[in-house]
Amino acid sequence: MLDSGSGPMAPILLICTGNVCRSPLARGFLEAALRARLGDAAPAVGSAGTAGWEGSGAVPEAIAAAEELGVDISGHRARRLLTNDVEEADLVVGMAAEHRETVVRAMPGMAGKVFALKELVRLLEALPEAAPGGDPRRRLRSRVSAADQLRRNGSEGDPNDEDVVDPLGQPSQSFRAIAWELRDWCDRLADGLFGRVPAGVAGETEGG
Repeated sequence: MLDSGSGPMAPILLICTGNVCRSPLARGFLEAALRARLGDAAPAVGSAGTAGWEGSGAVPEAIAAAEELGVDISGHRARRLLTNDVEEADLVVGMAAEHRETVVRAMPGMAGKVFALKELVRLLEALPEAAPGGDPRRRLRSRVSAADQLRRNGSEGDPNDEDVVDPLGQPSQSFRAIAWELRDWCDRLADGLFGRVPAGVAGETEGG
């Protein structure tokens, strides 16, 4: 069962287990990807853990892996996922299927906006390309609703490849591999939600 209470709310919420490696990395990459597409209008991104290590920083290996890819997550502080976070978010994205299932079991009425990262990206990529323009929050909700409808209609995706592996306790190269993987999937998620980086901007943002 998720804890009740109030905390920082964000339209897009990324979750993992401890909130010290995967979801902080994904938050950093997704924030960068959304800024490249929407600038200051980009919706806020938050992160939390189903068993969050409350107040802990991101582990040093995750910080180093993010820095190598041009993202600073050194100021991150872990927090436990709260029911209010899920209720107020427009989109909840788990790093693995287990995180999606934890939320859906506790809050079945929220299932329509809760996905695993790879599951959601594949659903969005099966839809027509996101149209540019308009209010970002409205566009976000529309794309989430369309992805959920496709899922309800029986789109299977690839249930054998829904998880981003937890690198906690692994050597630095494992964190680097996960960071590269998450950057790719977060770029694709931003594409699926809001369209590709405008021409002329991609070159400016490439490499950090």
